[in-house]
Amino acid sequence: MPLMRIDMYKGRSEETIKQILDISYHVMLEAFGAPEGDRYQVVSQHEPFEMQVLDTGLGIERTDQVLIFSLTTRPRTTEQKETFYQNLVTELHQQLGIRPEDVVINLTVNSDEDWSFGNGRAQFLTGEL
Repeated sequence: MPLMRIDMYKGRSEETIKQILDISYHVMLEAFGAPEGDRYQVVSQHEPFEMQVLDTGLGIERTDQVLIFSLTTRPRTTEQKETFYQNLVTELHQQLGIRPEDVVINLTVNSDEDWSFGNGRAQFLTGEL
């Protein structure tokens, strides 16, 4: 159950944002083996002066199409993570023309006790999930 937050500059169309959400959701399902309907995504749009996305000395040049994906997730294997990274960049590029250099991805791992899907219950711990 990843919680996916996507930060971007303002200005994309509603249709493009929906496509970004759909692509990232389907890539996540495949890479992580998550069940259909396990979809928690939040988009935040920013003015250009509100985001600084540099290259950490890697020589990567960013454009105004930069996307930052921040996922909070249960533990995943290294292979699952690398598959997610590569497939997300590939699909965004092939379907929307987003440059691979403009996609930044961060995963934060937590445990089952860190999730409540509603009703004040820890459904992973109670056996509901």
